[in-house]
Amino acid sequence: MEHLLNQIAAYKQEIEAFVASGAEDVEQFRIKWLGTKGLVKSIMGEMKNVPNDQKKTFGQILNEFKLFTEAKFDQLQSNFAPVANASAATYDFSLPGDPVAVGSRHPLTLVKNEMVSIFKRLGFVVAEGPEIEDDWHNFGAMNLPEDHPARDMQDTFYIKKPEDGNGPTWLLRTHTSSVQARVMEHQKPPIRVICPGRVYRNETISARAHCFFHQVEGLYIDENVSFADLKQTLYFFVQEMFGKEVKVRFRPSYFPFTEPSAEMDISCLICGGKGCNICKHTGWVEILGSGMVHPKVLENFGIDSNKYTGFAFGMGVERITQLKYQVNDLRLYSQNDVRFLKQFTGVV
Repeated sequence: MEHLLNQIAAYKQEIEAFVASGAEDVEQFRIKWLGTKGLVKSIMGEMKNVPNDQKKTFGQILNEFKLFTEAKFDQLQSNFAPVANASAATYDFSLPGDPVAVGSRHPLTLVKNEMVSIFKRLGFVVAEGPEIEDDWHNFGAMNLPEDHPARDMQDTFYIKKPEDGNGPTWLLRTHTSSVQARVMEHQKPPIRVICPGRVYRNETISARAHCFFHQVEGLYIDENVSFADLKQTLYFFVQEMFGKEVKVRFRPSYFPFTEPSAEMDISCLICGGKGCNICKHTGWVEILGSGMVHPKVLENFGIDSNKYTGFAFGMGVERITQLKYQVNDLRLYSQNDVRFLKQFTGVV
């Protein structure tokens, strides 16, 4: 037993003389002396070799040695604790917090939401559909059979065509008219829907064109719907979006799914109608296509074209955004440049 007492005395001297220069030294001290394989646990294991009549006395000595070691460890820890506490003590909780960067909605989202809000006030409800579409809903139902020359107006991303000629041809939708088709497929008149969404066309990316863009299309079918209803609806939209001073004109056009068809121009907001690069010095900017729904389109979905008439229109969100915010490069909308997006922080 005497040799154990001498060993404990030597350990105490070593512990008392130990000086830590950092938190890492404190951790090494803990592992050496108080760890699961440390010296304190090792010497405690010598109890089994102590005679029974001396176990009580030796147990007290061992317990005192353990407490001595733990006290040294606590002291070492406290030597480094004030550094953190001093840093915390410098905080002034009465000061305002650090500013948090405010995010913003994307300009296309801002304009799309405003467009949808305007048409909702006229009773239109939002309808959505898949971006991966079949040929029938995208083209065939819209009076564009496979051999129709108007298909060349839209460069399509085809995904899969059936090898044997049977089954649907899958593609990325070229317009949100496919959503109108799905609405007419499952809903009978009266129908009054607006269809916002992303569309895809195989275009060369430039400042004026992109392989994907966004549209908002509208469809209204009921009894006695006339071209005058279409014009008044679009007049209301333009004035709510751009202001009461904007001038409007309609020009005859051609779309396979409407007859008669018309394109709608507004006076250029950049130059005030005087002529500039945006309006190609005409004073007018085309913003949408429209027309009365072709009777064959109605009949494709079992809607009686003798009883019901309707109008449809469609416009690009990018074009409206360009006019509203005077952003002339379509590529900016999809480059995720924070400097560009920050300009719209706080815009409602």
